[in-house]
Amino acid sequence: MVEGVRTSPRESSGAGTEAAGTSLMQRVAAGDEQAFADLYDVVAGPVWGVVNRVVRNGTFAEEVTQEVLVEVWRTAARFKPGKGSTLAWVLTIAHRRAVDRVRSHQAALDRDDRAGRLDFRRPFDEVAESTITNLEQQRVRQCLSALTDLQRESVVLAYYNGYTYPEVAEVLKTAPGTVKTRIRDGLIRLRDCLGVGQ
Repeated sequence: MVEGVRTSPRESSGAGTEAAGTSLMQRVAAGDEQAFADLYDVVAGPVWGVVNRVVRNGTFAEEVTQEVLVEVWRTAARFKPGKGSTLAWVLTIAHRRAVDRVRSHQAALDRDDRAGRLDFRRPFDEVAESTITNLEQQRVRQCLSALTDLQRESVVLAYYNGYTYPEVAEVLKTAPGTVKTRIRDGLIRLRDCLGVGQ
């Protein structure tokens, strides 16, 4: 084990710790498993701390910490000692991974939310609905044609054109009482023909 590697960054002298960290990273880059175990002991705690502050979930923090340490093992050769400390390089990876996890988790929640709102609506079959509507309209036309001319005219004016009884009476030049009787009789025949209420 390299002397001074297990001490925290605040407790050790900067130059000695950084030299030990750089040496460890070079050995990890060469595939030295013991060097990685020593590096793990130094960085695992700080990595977990950074990740946990970002993801705010202990389980996610453990998963991301493991991912970060695997990435450090695989990419140790990319570490450039002149660009910063070993710990800073590892913590940068940790922060990036933690932010990625939060974004990925939020995107999954958003997708689930959108899918939930879509599933809430009942499935609608336009072809079936159109066919049923057409059949109903055809049946109503057939039943209307079974009425007398006077009944049909009165019902059409009142229910399809929106006329009041007095307006229907005026259009047909008939007494309002007669119009009411025609409409009532016509509606009874329509009800029977359509089978409404049976």
